[in-house]
Amino acid sequence: MDHFFMILYSLPLLSLLYIIYKIIDQRRHQGCYILDYQCFKPGDDRKLSTEFSGEIIKRNKNLGLNEYKFLLKAIVSSGIGEQTYGPRMVFAGREENPTHEDGIFEMDEFLHDCIGKLLSRSKVSASEIDVVVVNVSMLASIPSLASRIVNHYKMREDVKTYNLTGMGCSASLISINVVQNIFKSYKDMYALVVTSESLSPNWYSGNDKSMILANCLFRSGGCAMLLSNKVELRKKAMFKLKCLVRTHHGARDESYGCCIQKEDEQGRVGFHLDKVLPKAATRSFVDNLKEIAPKILPVREILRFALVSTLRKTLQRAKGGARPVINLKSGVDHFCLHTGGKAVIDGIGQNLNLTEYDLEPARMTLHRFGNTSASSLWYVLGYMEAKKRLKKGDKVFMISFGAGFKCNSCLWEVVRDLGDGNVWEDCIGSYPPETLINPFLEKYGWIQSEDISTFKLPE
Repeated sequence: MDHFFMILYSLPLLSLLYIIYKIIDQRRHQGCYILDYQCFKPGDDRKLSTEFSGEIIKRNKNLGLNEYKFLLKAIVSSGIGEQTYGPRMVFAGREENPTHEDGIFEMDEFLHDCIGKLLSRSKVSASEIDVVVVNVSMLASIPSLASRIVNHYKMREDVKTYNLTGMGCSASLISINVVQNIFKSYKDMYALVVTSESLSPNWYSGNDKSMILANCLFRSGGCAMLLSNKVELRKKAMFKLKCLVRTHHGARDESYGCCIQKEDEQGRVGFHLDKVLPKAATRSFVDNLKEIAPKILPVREILRFALVSTLRKTLQRAKGGARPVINLKSGVDHFCLHTGGKAVIDGIGQNLNLTEYDLEPARMTLHRFGNTSASSLWYVLGYMEAKKRLKKGDKVFMISFGAGFKCNSCLWEVVRDLGDGNVWEDCIGSYPPETLINPFLEKYGWIQSEDISTFKLPE
């Protein structure tokens, strides 16, 4: 009888222990780890040199002297060098009449190169992949790009696919968020995330300055990532996701319209970049930072910032007084910034009091690869790794911006010391260069002194 009552009394305790075990076990399997990633590097025959870029501009018969001067100023101040890559149809001289097939071929070339290398290096077969998430904003195909991947690599019939379009330059973190949420419900999974942008069908050949600017900034690129929540692989992983925050200001008309695909007055489709874009980016960034800062910073820094802010309001300092700035470096070791342009990098650096050392990875990525849209973050991360900056336990803060208008950010923890040369291997020794000034002004600076009434484009 005593044994019976002992068992009876112990049942609630055993039930409680079982519940605790299930909760702990579930949390162990909810981790989100990057096992490996592979950035795309096109061949040298697709490099946009100064001379060839000039030839592309000359081929556009819709441009006049004012547009030439605008383009020269934009390119010179862009922070982009001569080693960036363009789509093949530009080199074939067909940018005014691109085909849907151009976009498909561009994506297939990237997908087959990156995914093949990633799976081979990771020793994971395509049949082991449980989830495929693809984000390419400006190309929609039927079947989808995700389906093309499944077909090419002959993946399982039960593989789950997600194909994201129209999400802009911040889409890769949205893809990571999709995987993160799936991992919360399913154990022992492999996820393939593919991020890129299709430039071929979206090259603008008109004369609207707000739309030809996109041709100066966007370049070919892409990245494939292998993620998992397998507990036994966590020590072999490269990065562990600590937190991720997404901010969307699409309800504000000004923010919604600052980056938008539309037709110009002649019916040519292009990507419009409005003058209010910096304002929209700043607003979304501030709101995003308010949410993610408490998740990534130590309590002492949050209390310090709150105290300083309160004192400033209490003392009612003059409007010109310096505003308190939160010190992200108290919880972050490295900053992985979206290479939206020199102005974007400068603005974030100024707002967060970052040093040139902090901004170097983004500046160098912009110079070497340009703005590769949603994949640009991973080239920046690759630069840090190639420079052997990433040590076990370091925290990496990613910030990205995209049409909508969106600001997405996340924090990664480096699981082990990293130092692979990756896509930077053949050139990392020459970075940073002594100067980031590109040769466009030296070669085409003469156009600034031309008069519109007498100007004639030389043959």
